[in-house]
Amino acid sequence: MEQQLGKIDQHLVDEFIQQKCGHSRQEVRVGSQFGVDVSLIDLPNGLCIAMSSDPLSLIPSLGLEESAWLSVQLLANDMATTGYAPQYAQFVLNLPAHFPKKDFQTYWDYIHRYCEAIGIAITGGHTGFIEGQNSTIAGGGTFISIAPKDKLLVSKYAQAGDSILVTKSCAISSAAILAMSYPETVKNKAGQQHYQDACQSFYQTSSLLDALTAVGYLHEHTDVTAMHDVTEGGVLGAIYELATASGNGATIHSEKLPIAAVQASVCDVFSLDPRHCVGAGSMIITCNAGSAPAVIERLAQKNIACTEVGQLTAKEQGIQLIEVGKTKWLNYQAEDPYWVAFFKAYHLGWK
Repeated sequence: MEQQLGKIDQHLVDEFIQQKCGHSRQEVRVGSQFGVDVSLIDLPNGLCIAMSSDPLSLIPSLGLEESAWLSVQLLANDMATTGYAPQYAQFVLNLPAHFPKKDFQTYWDYIHRYCEAIGIAITGGHTGFIEGQNSTIAGGGTFISIAPKDKLLVSKYAQAGDSILVTKSCAISSAAILAMSYPETVKNKAGQQHYQDACQSFYQTSSLLDALTAVGYLHEHTDVTAMHDVTEGGVLGAIYELATASGNGATIHSEKLPIAAVQASVCDVFSLDPRHCVGAGSMIITCNAGSAPAVIERLAQKNIACTEVGQLTAKEQGIQLIEVGKTKWLNYQAEDPYWVAFFKAYHLGWK
């Protein structure tokens, strides 16, 4: 059977990966699990190593600078869910055989700059040029942080009764990349202003500031229980993943999900539902019941929009979406519709 595009689904994680992770070591506090962004390994003296891995982007239609931005920020978004910024990085680059050395220098210069700006030391990896490599995925990276184990957050730590918050808007990265990849189409169908605004939103695809603001730079705020960044499957997929990882159910109010006019307009051009589209730049935050206004206010002080969209519930209640006054079960979509729309537009010759 042909595999779907995007991340591996929960069934395959549970069946093929989670119980087959090599030797079992007692210091592994959090290992591979569906809906969990980072792994945690205990160290002496109350410390812990947090690690996250993700693909690296090399997308010609975006450009080298933009591809480097995505490569660094999408990895950083995963680590941000712990409440800490990444500190160290390992990169594996599998580049096209005929990728010009000058372009590699430009791409790596931007990787360096973006890591330096966050405070990340690049400690090693591997770089090679490979015949037949023509994917927009140019390898992978791992980000690492060391922090007090009692301060690190993981998506599985969310609890029933917590409020569910969403920062910014659904489909930020989807709308930005589609607009930048198919400018003529988006200008003609969504208008010049929405095209420009979507392109400008590309650099909102980092959610590191969202996370650090939510917990406080000194980790002085203890009302945040968990975070999960929005990737394939969009905001609804991310909430589903967080609820599943933490062993909870959820009630989500569809009309409360933040969908800005720009993202709605661009997604409409490609017949996409923004709620289900890859949405890097948005962060799912859970917090203690009653503390949502305080978290939202902290983010507002940094000009980061944040909306309460639902609550985590007991696992037995399932994951439910309330839409137009009707309650239905939320089904997890393993294949992100963004990928289908992107390649459909490409094969149709949209410009």
